[in-house]
Amino acid sequence: MHTLVELDHQLFLYLNNLGSRTWDVFWVFITEKETSYPLYAVFLFLCYKHYGLKGLGTIMITVALMITVTDQLSNLFKDTIMRPRPCNEDFMMQARFVAKRCGDFGFFSGHAVSSFAVVFFIGNLLKNKVKYIFTFLLIWGFVIAYSRIYVGVHYPGDIIVGALFGTIIGTLFYKLNVWARKKMNLTKA
Repeated sequence: MHTLVELDHQLFLYLNNLGSRTWDVFWVFITEKETSYPLYAVFLFLCYKHYGLKGLGTIMITVALMITVTDQLSNLFKDTIMRPRPCNEDFMMQARFVAKRCGDFGFFSGHAVSSFAVVFFIGNLLKNKVKYIFTFLLIWGFVIAYSRIYVGVHYPGDIIVGALFGTIIGTLFYKLNVWARKKMNLTKA
């Protein structure tokens, strides 16, 4: 376990120190949740276009439940495991920290779990309807996840575990949504 933690620290330092002042503003912008709101509006439009108003309603309810689960699960892990964020570690003096704020605990990343849940939920919903949507969403998910390392608030392990949980949760909630739409006879498109 000690070897894994040390590897996580070294990988964090490497990835975090790839940054430069030139890119700091960009990555701080990317890491803010509000930055993705226009993209979410596009997702809503595409879901409405391909699933109709009632289908969109079930999708929105499912997403609300999914995000609640990811948020609460991430908080449960953070409050139980209590792994300090890199920006709170004294031995991380050689890191570049550009975060505006730094919470106490970071395992696992709420940004990673929620963004990857959205990637796999929306990606599965639209993969046969919008060309390259899954590829675009995966790139978006990785960019969001890396931004958390760049600004200094998560270790790579926090991101990897969050992304894995997000992948599982997004896929399960996609299946739940398919089941709900079938039960409600909303199998449009």
